[in-house]
Amino acid sequence: MSGPERSIAALRVALIVPLVIISTILHTSVLFLFALIKLLLPFDGARRGLSRLLVLIAERWIAVNSWMLEHFTPTRVRVEGGESLRYAGWYLVISNHQSWVDILVLQKVFNRRIPFLKFFLKQELIWVPLLGLAWWALDFPFMRRHTPEQLRRRPELQGADIRETRAACERFRHTPVSVMNFVEGTRYTAEKHARHATAFRHLLRPKAGGIAFVMNAMGEILQSVVDVSIVYPQGVPTLFELIGGGVPEVLVDIREREIPADLVHGDYEADPQFRERFQAWVNTLWTEKDARIAAMREASSMAK
Repeated sequence: MSGPERSIAALRVALIVPLVIISTILHTSVLFLFALIKLLLPFDGARRGLSRLLVLIAERWIAVNSWMLEHFTPTRVRVEGGESLRYAGWYLVISNHQSWVDILVLQKVFNRRIPFLKFFLKQELIWVPLLGLAWWALDFPFMRRHTPEQLRRRPELQGADIRETRAACERFRHTPVSVMNFVEGTRYTAEKHARHATAFRHLLRPKAGGIAFVMNAMGEILQSVVDVSIVYPQGVPTLFELIGGGVPEVLVDIREREIPADLVHGDYEADPQFRERFQAWVNTLWTEKDARIAAMREASSMAK
């Protein structure tokens, strides 16, 4: 990056970051107010109504952030597929994961197009200033991960993450929602790819357990799996590279997948045959995704 380009990037960061902070403070303040009212109300119907209002506030917050991305940076998000998706419904959204930028891209692409995206978050993230409480107010499920040593000391914690997943999914039944899962379980890096010795060129091995539990708890109301592939033709960016205008293009491919009827209900933990079938289905999705990402990269390279 040349000197003038660095100066322009610094100006963008100096402009956008304060605006994002102001937007975050304004939207989270309103969120916290209505979340407190919801917490105090004893009526389930009123609480569900306030949950929908909280989602509308969050969608407005995302819309403001997406507007700034579109108008203050040169980034263009090019989307292919997903024409049949609708706002009223329940979806399981899966995607490859390379950067925190992925979340902003997914929010921009799907905001008000499908029900509000909700992620499973690590319990520690509730302490992130403003955002942690906002995620709590929006009923994002926080998951506790226990170490082998903790499980040895307290055997009753065995399976607690599964129970928490199911409890969260039960709450999702009352209002249309899109449950988001990064199936690789971590962000892709070249070092992780080499260490895991995966057969995939552009992906890490998928971890099927999380989406198996979601499908088990919500399978009969989930309409489909929304399979998303994200490609950054100029290289995987950081958040500051995105804000600074260093990401000219993002490619997003959306495929709506039917959920196999024989995989809706089954005991992933206790039934080895069911687990094998489920893992085979996820591996097939991942093999196709790997080929699709390779094709997207090649097409982008040829277009230059």
